[in-house]
Amino acid sequence: MEFIDNIPIWGNPIDDGALRQIRNCAKDADHVALMADHHKGYAVPIGGVVAYSDQISPSGVGYDIACGNKAVLTDLPAAEVRRNISMIMDDIWKRLSFGMGQKNDQRVDHELFDDPTWSMAAVAPLKKTAREQLGTIGSGNHYVDLFEDELGRTWIGVHFGSRGLGHKTATFFLKAGGAKDGMDVDPLLLPVNSDLGTDYLACMNLAGRYAYAGRDWVCAELARMLGAGIVDEVHNHHNFAWRERHEGRDLWVVRKGATPAFPGQRGFVGGSMGDISVILEGVESDEGKHSLYSTVHGAGRVMSRTAARGKINWRTGESLSPGAISREMMMAWIRREGVELRGAGTDESPHCYKRLPEVLAHHAASVRILHTLTPIGVAMAGEDVVDPYKD
Repeated sequence: MEFIDNIPIWGNPIDDGALRQIRNCAKDADHVALMADHHKGYAVPIGGVVAYSDQISPSGVGYDIACGNKAVLTDLPAAEVRRNISMIMDDIWKRLSFGMGQKNDQRVDHELFDDPTWSMAAVAPLKKTAREQLGTIGSGNHYVDLFEDELGRTWIGVHFGSRGLGHKTATFFLKAGGAKDGMDVDPLLLPVNSDLGTDYLACMNLAGRYAYAGRDWVCAELARMLGAGIVDEVHNHHNFAWRERHEGRDLWVVRKGATPAFPGQRGFVGGSMGDISVILEGVESDEGKHSLYSTVHGAGRVMSRTAARGKINWRTGESLSPGAISREMMMAWIRREGVELRGAGTDESPHCYKRLPEVLAHHAASVRILHTLTPIGVAMAGEDVVDPYKD
């Protein structure tokens, strides 16, 4: 960790765009911090932690409200999964819905649809679509993974958020609050005691419940497909805002691509499709205090999606741009790591990401690794999915 303009920052090298954005956020915030997987985002950098005493920032929470991770430990030996991994991944690809705007073929009902918040103007028109999309995974860097841990056990891991509900809810409040267009703009701030701020918090929390319900359903469905029992669960948002007490002060802590990591609190942090993931927990430390007890949410990109894709011959999948990632390059990495892959575009290749152990090393003073998860199978939306809302 180092301080730049009194801002605690983890990681090396430091992304200049993300640094400019967190400096800008600091003008109106009570506390800011930048995690080691940081990179540039809309108004607030990915990996940014921004806290306010009496304001909330829809720009900080972002478009994918309540995006997060869930990991489930099963009673199934990983050796059994490995023996049948091709058939298992075929079933996952066939039964679950990946991609932008997809509906779930299996009707999922949930008590959250009885919440009175659905009567509010921001979300009332979204209820029908939200019902249809509950339990779908989406696109971009969202995934369903199967892992083996250091004890030879099978874990299920998922990463996605509140789908169209979250994106359209964020869009509603950003427009209503007069947010500026562009990446390098001031984040929209709403007083929490204003009508708009109160409504945003209610809708944000509804989207949070929705995201939890979706990840719960997908993990339970995968366990059922595997014929496995669920032994343990680790579940957390990393695009959300919480009311927390720090150093004797009550703050609204906005984490955008940052995982809560209070002492003893567990989190699931995923790497790229060709890298390890981890179950970790926060430990008491000075660095933890500076981060408002936060840590990374992933490995962090080193190559933009545009650079990774370059110009593609869509008939053959061949990259036509120097420096771009071809599907052959991506698959060579995946085969080397022994991963069974379904879907995924080259903009999600391991080449595009930092290595997770190196990123986590920057936070070694504030988190402890409990389990190391090696990917066996990975499923993501296909190469042909066009999604302007990735990440």
